[in-house]
Amino acid sequence: MNNNFVNRKDRIIASAIEIISESGLASLTTKTLAMRENMSESLLYRYFGGIEEVLVEVVNLFTKFDDGIIATIESKEISHLDKVLELLKTYGTYYDGYKELSAIVLNYEELLHNVNTRESISAAIDLRTSFLRKEFDAAMKEKEIIDTFTSEELTNIFMGSLTRDLLNRRIYYENKSHNQAAQSILDKMADLIRNQSDS
Repeated sequence: MNNNFVNRKDRIIASAIEIISESGLASLTTKTLAMRENMSESLLYRYFGGIEEVLVEVVNLFTKFDDGIIATIESKEISHLDKVLELLKTYGTYYDGYKELSAIVLNYEELLHNVNTRESISAAIDLRTSFLRKEFDAAMKEKEIIDTFTSEELTNIFMGSLTRDLLNRRIYYENKSHNQAAQSILDKMADLIRNQSDS
């Protein structure tokens, strides 16, 4: 496979993500993608077998760095709560650097209903949430944080705040970056659950 073929495939994937970000998942068709890439639909089929194959590659790109990010954070000698914050802030930075990719988070439901992407998007969600639950459980066990909420509830609260911020950015076009907004709310929530008797 030559580099031009690989580069063109990458550009097609990037265009697919832009279409999803601008107009939603339903607007991603071979026709809209071919128009965006200034090519015929028949030429598009030289690179991908169809729109479902493109969508699988979009999800693969979305989840591409998950294992590496989590392994890096797990190896750090920091508190369990700080590992939670590190993971969520890392994703905030990632979405700031590639704003269009954050649209995938807002399309989880549709991707879970798609037979071609259900397994990979489900695995990605599970990997991220399992890491958070594990770290919250360890933080409670070591009395870093109070146990008012379960690890499941804390995971939902923290992940939900990030998702809400992504949604706010689309509704209100806020000036602050996703990472700045996320960092502010995450730090405030962390302060609320931190075990003050150990400080």
